[in-house]
Amino acid sequence: MNRRHRFRRVVNYLNLTTPLGLLISIVGGASRQPGPDGLVLACGYRFRFPVAGAFTVGNVVLTRRDSLDERLLRHESRHATQWACCVGLPMLPLYLLSMLVSVVVCGDQASYNPFERLANLDDGGYPRASPRWRRRAGA
Repeated sequence: MNRRHRFRRVVNYLNLTTPLGLLISIVGGASRQPGPDGLVLACGYRFRFPVAGAFTVGNVVLTRRDSLDERLLRHESRHATQWACCVGLPMLPLYLLSMLVSVVVCGDQASYNPFERLANLDDGGYPRASPRWRRRAGA
């Protein structure tokens, strides 16, 4: 693990988001195992919320699946970095607000969400929808 990922891991422990992610994984019945770049993979998460194929809290990647492919892991790793950059829990309301704006602008939760765009929409398996006003202008 390189310095950058070690630093991210320490920051996400100190800002309490990784411990929160571990608690969510326990409550969600997920099995935990070490992953790449200091991530913790929590597979077999039993709740249907959130709807995404995987989601990240601190350095913990939670999924209902048994495993994750390399592209989705890269996407979720970028979210772990976002948790560190947003100094922890402030990311949650910022992400939710960004998701709401994206729904209003594009009709889906990711296309106009800067957190998802910076994590690479394609790696996360999200479609790219244009803003509603551009679709109307082209129709």
